[in-house]
Amino acid sequence: MARIGSFEFSLRELGGSLGDLGTLLPLAVGYITVCGVNPAGMLVFLGLANIITGVIYRLPMPIEPMKVLAVMAIAQVWSPGQVYVSAFAMGITWLLLGLSGAINWIAARTPHSVIRGIQFSLGILLAMQGFRMIQGAWFLAAVSILIIILLRDNRFAPASLVLVAVGIALMAFRGDLSSIQPMSLALPPLLKLDMSLLWPAMRDGGFSQIPLTATNAVIATSALISKYWQDRSVSVRQLSLNMGIMNLLGPFIGGIPLCHGAGGLAGQYYFGARTGGANIIEGSLEILLGIFLSGSIASMFRSFPTAIVGAMMIMVGIELAKFLESVRSSRDWIVIGATVAFSIYFNMAAGFAAGLAVSWIIGRLQRAGL
Repeated sequence: MARIGSFEFSLRELGGSLGDLGTLLPLAVGYITVCGVNPAGMLVFLGLANIITGVIYRLPMPIEPMKVLAVMAIAQVWSPGQVYVSAFAMGITWLLLGLSGAINWIAARTPHSVIRGIQFSLGILLAMQGFRMIQGAWFLAAVSILIIILLRDNRFAPASLVLVAVGIALMAFRGDLSSIQPMSLALPPLLKLDMSLLWPAMRDGGFSQIPLTATNAVIATSALISKYWQDRSVSVRQLSLNMGIMNLLGPFIGGIPLCHGAGGLAGQYYFGARTGGANIIEGSLEILLGIFLSGSIASMFRSFPTAIVGAMMIMVGIELAKFLESVRSSRDWIVIGATVAFSIYFNMAAGFAAGLAVSWIIGRLQRAGL
């Protein structure tokens, strides 16, 4: 283990850096294989964003694809140009929300019960996606969960590292590693953005992304940081500005729309990340993969056993559910119930709106003495 200031570089931090694989692998594969996004540019900027945020905040700070935009881009087969412009549009959006103070206004008026509901909803959605990723490989998933339970806190054989090793061994056994091309140098491209694609990108996914990012990537992430590190805090304004700056710069070298995320943070923490060293480790690995293995990265990600990733997501989902232990009042439970119901049935933006509405109605009824 190496410790430099408040940064730790150890097997535990390396294991923690792999804790949000479930949010990265499927979307990265889709962006590369369906949309034709440059893998070197995507991974190198993802790595740079991880390293910079790790250095600045000295905490695990998940950097992951914006999910609504990713799903829409893959489903509608966006061109690489539209993907890059959508990231630029998100950069403008979150920079304005941070600089204007609008995100502080939203966060100040969001009850804690709604935040807890969003966190619990995210846990349920992660677990549901995890079960889908198992795809009948129940024995491998059960073994993976057992490894997580037994080795989660092991400093010498962290669970996520053991699971990655198991996954690579299975890939080798199935012959999947034969598709890996010899290492070759690939640098990120320098791109000129087509701004005529900005409105279609916002119309087809950007506007739907904003409320999800506000709840999960900003408000819930800030609350989770304060929960895990009670002597530290990262404000919603800082998180908004982070996303604004990185999405303004990233597209010019092939970066995709990126955000923070409570689920990613919970995954990293659950699997051992405690310092900014986890971000620096993850970012360094992503840069090396992007520069030297960009030609093989999609097939590598696609071949990794999804049951292992699914098992990890299920356990992270359970971790997020633990935050309900602090809920005591019946009013909070009603708000959480409404938030979760709408989040699962529709989406987290609808859950956020429903939670706010129910909280406001209950407050009005209580003030009226009813």
